[in-house]
Amino acid sequence: MQLPAWLRDAVEEIAAEVPQRDLARAAAELTDAYRSGDFCYAPLDSHARRVAYLVQRLPATYAASTRVFEEIRALAPEFAPKSMLDLGAGPSTATIAAEAFPAIERATLVERDTKLVDLGKQLLHARDAVYRVSSSYVVADLKTLGDEIQVSPSDLIVLSYALAEFPKAQQERLIESIWRVTAKMLVIIEPGTPRGFANVLAARELLAGRGAHILAPCPRADAHPCPMAAANDWCHFAQRVERTSLHRALKGGALGYEDEKFSYVVLSREPLATASSRIVRHPAIRKGHVELQLCTPEGLQRTTIGKSQKERYRAARRANWGDSFPI
Repeated sequence: MQLPAWLRDAVEEIAAEVPQRDLARAAAELTDAYRSGDFCYAPLDSHARRVAYLVQRLPATYAASTRVFEEIRALAPEFAPKSMLDLGAGPSTATIAAEAFPAIERATLVERDTKLVDLGKQLLHARDAVYRVSSSYVVADLKTLGDEIQVSPSDLIVLSYALAEFPKAQQERLIESIWRVTAKMLVIIEPGTPRGFANVLAARELLAGRGAHILAPCPRADAHPCPMAAANDWCHFAQRVERTSLHRALKGGALGYEDEKFSYVVLSREPLATASSRIVRHPAIRKGHVELQLCTPEGLQRTTIGKSQKERYRAARRANWGDSFPI
């Protein structure tokens, strides 16, 4: 997956304002924070670090959001949200990725960091030259959602890479507040780590118990125990994203891509058809057969698909980790 040309150019234009030495140092500091597992508390306390975040992390979080939105479109092609609420919006990444839903007319973004808001507004201004959506920021802390922050119900609500910033008790209160203003669908995305998955799973179980219907990634819409969690595993997926030349320079890496691992859940007000099964590990392509690990309505299942199965074999060879797959 590539960033749209306009977004790549906008990020590089912002980055050009920061001396290369300062940007490289800030990028190294962020990398150290992420390697320590501190995804949500990376120190974005200087302009150089915020710009380094745009270069290093925006492509990955954009790719994860886009992948999830594409899955929604595949499962619910008639879903055409007109309003969006982007919570913990940062530099507007999920709102930009929501170009996957061209019917959106209004987007409200909630973010507490005023400097990230400024960067987000710059990116949204660049986006308006390509496609225009009425977008507005609310500068506020999500802890006050439902109290100081009053938002209108929205068709699509996204909470992306933000949930782990809150203690467990506050997470539950936040999720309940968000669900109250979800008109149609709620998307939660977290890093693809055991901790990120645990946060997603807790939100899934809480809202499924409140009558929410699970659209993805689970192959069952009703409330049910997660078989991955029961197996002491964590449900996560990966999206490959192409690195820009600036990104490669800051990373000091030779690879022209990276794989962003993420966990997610999509919850709907109305019951919708889910995938019949989901590939939960990289397909193992062997000589003459493909081995898949699937999450199915009956639980986890390993299956081997040989050449004799023809169309199914060809589909398995094309399939990726995270794809739906017919049982």
